[in-house]
Amino acid sequence: MQLDGRSTTMRSVMSKHPEPVTAEGAEARHDTRDRILDAGAELILGRGFSAVGLAEILGRAQVPKGSFYYYFGSKEDFGVAMLERYFQDYDAGVVSLFNDTRITARERLLRYFLAWIDLHERSACEVTCLAVKLSGEVSDLSEPMRKVLSTGMTRMVERIATAIEAGVADGSLAPVQDAHELAEGLYAMWMGGALLAKAHRTVDAFKSCVAQTEVLLAKPKH
Repeated sequence: MQLDGRSTTMRSVMSKHPEPVTAEGAEARHDTRDRILDAGAELILGRGFSAVGLAEILGRAQVPKGSFYYYFGSKEDFGVAMLERYFQDYDAGVVSLFNDTRITARERLLRYFLAWIDLHERSACEVTCLAVKLSGEVSDLSEPMRKVLSTGMTRMVERIATAIEAGVADGSLAPVQDAHELAEGLYAMWMGGALLAKAHRTVDAFKSCVAQTEVLLAKPKH
């Protein structure tokens, strides 16, 4: 899928006459790119990828159309960058939580999943996760975006699996047959819970997720 791509002529001119980049200029360009990504993510979380046009994104970001094509070759390229940044930021938060050795690995896992409920409560059950919002929409529209979603979700499952293994090692979790399989099941369950919470406009949809998570992340029997 290629939408609103830059012309070959524009690419040629830009490559033949590169402008020197100062530290201040690089920072300003980075800020502009982030403003476009921030504006787009905010709008897309509300209405979806297809329903939001470039003009609306640029209007929200308060940047001219030419600035968009300096950073992104198309709307699809923008979507890829938006998802990559989302998963990078999300992963950093997950790593920070799972590296907190002041609490057991089981407690870290429970905090991670309970944070899903907190986010939904604070957002009045509006979707705050681009993975939840876009997985059903763009997977059939854009292969590059689907791959970013797949890679990001796979990484999250791996983080959870590693935390489960850490829980078994520190004695806070009972032994499990397959940490990766358990992690995948937990992640899928909570993704489904997030969709139900949005549909029903209530975090009550997470009640069964909490109950099942407590069972699946069982403490050792003494």
